[in-house]
Amino acid sequence: MTIYGYARVSTDGQSVAAQEAQLRVQGCAKVFSEKISGKATDGRVELARLLRRLREGDVLMVTRLDRLARSTRDLLNILHDLGQRGIGFKSLKDPWCDTTTPHGRLMLTVLGGIAEFERELINARTSEGRARAKARGVRFGRPPALTPHQKREALERLRQGETQADLARTYNVGVATINRLAATGPFSNGLAAGQ
Repeated sequence: MTIYGYARVSTDGQSVAAQEAQLRVQGCAKVFSEKISGKATDGRVELARLLRRLREGDVLMVTRLDRLARSTRDLLNILHDLGQRGIGFKSLKDPWCDTTTPHGRLMLTVLGGIAEFERELINARTSEGRARAKARGVRFGRPPALTPHQKREALERLRQGETQADLARTYNVGVATINRLAATGPFSNGLAAGQ
């Protein structure tokens, strides 16, 4: 079992030295450090290197939770991944967040349950809002490429023998759009793309 530390500060004006010292005192064999915003884990090169290096039985240690993650969801995602790989986690300033103890695992399970419940509430509210909007006539998705007038006009021009490729250029749409229109038109008698 190896204990690895992760230290992070947000700006160049700050120093990771204090965090590194605290982590080494607590037994970290190696500390990965970086100066980067913690808003997302994307772009955090040292964190990515550390996560790749960790093996089953190892422990990841930070001085405070906000050094690792900026949101509960982000934290839970990282801890879930670590747990799946058999890697422990400790936060020095947040002793309740210690997956190497039964109490710490219980606390994180409770937090995970609350986060899951919150996600389900958000999904339910979103679905209800979407249903209300549909009832009011709101259309979701990409707006139609052609207006009803353009569709009628394009169908008439197809009937007169213009090619789908020419119509696509005229209306500044893809040939597939004209092809779909031709397939649903009143004379969809086998017009192929480009005809």
